[in-house]
Amino acid sequence: MSEFVNVAVDGMGGDHAPYEIVKGAVEAVNENSHVKVFLTGQADKIDSELAKYTYNKEQIEVVNTTEIIEMAEPPVMAIRKKKDSSLVKALNLVKEGSCDAFVSAGSTGATLVGGQVIVGRIKGVERPPLAPLIPTATGCSLLIDCGANVDARPSHLVQFAKMGSVYMESVMGVKSPKVAIVNIGAEEEKGNALVKETFPLLKNCPDIHFIGSIEARDIPAGLADVVVCEAFVGNVILKMYEGVGSILIKKVKEGMMTSLRSKIGALLVKPALKKTLKAFDLEQYGGAPLLGLNGLVVKTHGSSKAIEIKNSILQCITFTEQNINQKIKEKITMEEN
Repeated sequence: MSEFVNVAVDGMGGDHAPYEIVKGAVEAVNENSHVKVFLTGQADKIDSELAKYTYNKEQIEVVNTTEIIEMAEPPVMAIRKKKDSSLVKALNLVKEGSCDAFVSAGSTGATLVGGQVIVGRIKGVERPPLAPLIPTATGCSLLIDCGANVDARPSHLVQFAKMGSVYMESVMGVKSPKVAIVNIGAEEEKGNALVKETFPLLKNCPDIHFIGSIEARDIPAGLADVVVCEAFVGNVILKMYEGVGSILIKKVKEGMMTSLRSKIGALLVKPALKKTLKAFDLEQYGGAPLLGLNGLVVKTHGSSKAIEIKNSILQCITFTEQNINQKIKEKITMEEN
């Protein structure tokens, strides 16, 4: 077994590539000596960025590529035609077994397509979901799915719940994680056709701790550890989270600057407030893993800065060391039997 957890990082993906990507990779290896990063992309540009930093040279390797998949490109066509792109090359490193995981801030569509086509799904997994961690009053919850399957079926949501439970228990250390389905009310008879059909399936699923429905307003309170929904609803929840969070922080800062008294008060509460606001910063939780694949694929925001890239790389270590894929295989196999 390798002494490192090997993570392939799309060095040319995202709004701030390659400089923020490279910076995040350097910060990750400087923080953890058990990870090795394979940066795929235009070697001259990546090497130029790496030259700015001090790090263990054994922990970062540059894999030269000649193509870049742009955000607006049709995902399927891009994956097929741009074989020497930074994204495809990195995914192939996972497929070949050279790397344990893949991280990209590039095209979401290409990452989702490439993850399924190149890395491949675990046998028995119907649809791999994107599952980001979101901050709550009690810590964090897993939102599953947030963008991969907008036309999910009840059987898909049941698998999402199982995979999410494995992730929260093994990666986040939550014993018997509470699972809830997003609904417009707490009553069992509430909801659209998908929720009504899925609810009894989750209720009768013996290997998850299902607690029923959860309304969107209760998600930030941390009433559930795994929040199950199809991708349309999940994406709306995630984007609302991000929008409200940024506006709230902005308004708090503005309020503290309105008068001399408020400015003095701001100086007094600044340390405690900074710590509190940091807990609600989505960048602190890394990217969203695409669960149910033969290797770990992590999608970060297109606007990701170094801190999110670093945290996305570091979360790959726990995922790999806890052997999450094997545990998901066991859950799905149990379901088939």
